[in-house]
Amino acid sequence: MVVLVTGANGQLGQSLQFIAPNYPNIRFVFCSSTDLDITNPENCESVFFKITPDYCINAAAYTAVDKAESEPEKAHLINVIGAKNLAVVCKQNSTVLLHISTDFVFDGDFSKLSPRAQSRGYSENDIPNPTGVYGQTKLDGEKAIQDTFQNYYIIRTSWVYSQFGNNFMKTMLRLASERDSVSVVNDQIGTPTNAIDLAHTLLKIIISNKNAFGIYNYSNLGQCSWFEFAKRIFQANNIEENLVPIASSGYNTLAERPKYSVLDKSKIMEIFGIVIKNWSEKIEKI
Repeated sequence: MVVLVTGANGQLGQSLQFIAPNYPNIRFVFCSSTDLDITNPENCESVFFKITPDYCINAAAYTAVDKAESEPEKAHLINVIGAKNLAVVCKQNSTVLLHISTDFVFDGDFSKLSPRAQSRGYSENDIPNPTGVYGQTKLDGEKAIQDTFQNYYIIRTSWVYSQFGNNFMKTMLRLASERDSVSVVNDQIGTPTNAIDLAHTLLKIIISNKNAFGIYNYSNLGQCSWFEFAKRIFQANNIEENLVPIASSGYNTLAERPKYSVLDKSKIMEIFGIVIKNWSEKIEKI
């Protein structure tokens, strides 16, 4: 079995490389943006022709949420056109596509949610309503894939962190080494996702060979605020830090963040038998 991974230098791409030795029956081909430019259809066709992958995990994305507000064309090129290009070549080569999406496709307005969603989180059937360029381009990328072919898994995830790349955990540890106190937003609620867990889940979907295509949610279980997330990170790393909770209004960003973006994982758990641990259990010392 051949699995092509785009975005090999990102934190999910690096996480997949880290666990790849645990899957000896899979031949992985890891492609950075220099190896495979998903915005270039001819390059996509050439790479797929050489590799003929059975599966493609698209971990390439424009993820600079605030910068996307001033670079909408670039975000659209990577998140929409790039996703479309991959879907086209996957269809041509009978390749199954696993595409990573985001909780930012939702607006995070808790008051608008159904009682079920308020208790369990957004389901795959809840209607997206992104509030910024990043979320809109990720949603448009989902639609581009759906309009192209049927053999896809779209995995919506949230608050991804790992020992690799740039992420909230790495930022908190850096700030703790630089400052006497760290202020963190306490009124945005979601769920952290351990990138290694996400990587294993993607490969479990592949190995299952179920062809139960569609949209799925995945993060770790439970929920917290960014402040609670930071507190747990410091605890795990034995860091005594003056951590200050602040409101979102006190931390100005170009892009609006969802106030609530917990995802309901019951579908992926039921269909693929995925066992998911609580987010707080997965925070480890790095």
